[in-house]
Amino acid sequence: MATAAGATYFQRGSLFWFTVITLSFGYYTWVVFWPQSIPYQNLGPLGPFTQYLVDHHHTLLCNGYWLAWLIHVGESLYAIVLCK
Repeated sequence: MATAAGATYFQRGSLFWFTVITLSFGYYTWVVFWPQSIPYQNLGPLGPFTQYLVDHHHTLLCNGYWLAWLIHVGESLYAIVLCK
């Protein structure tokens, strides 16, 4: 169990940020793997921007997607090692 000092140091993350990150990563996955199924016209200002990126920079989106996964896995492994 956590001690009093440990309880103040380790705090649970905000539900807001967990939700934002999860939805953003889900949208990024959708853009990289299924760009033909995205309703660009229904997304407001995000639609044309996403369509431009898909049409002109899809390779960069794919590489950035895998880089983001690599960074997230690396930081989680680092956190595990750091907390031991």
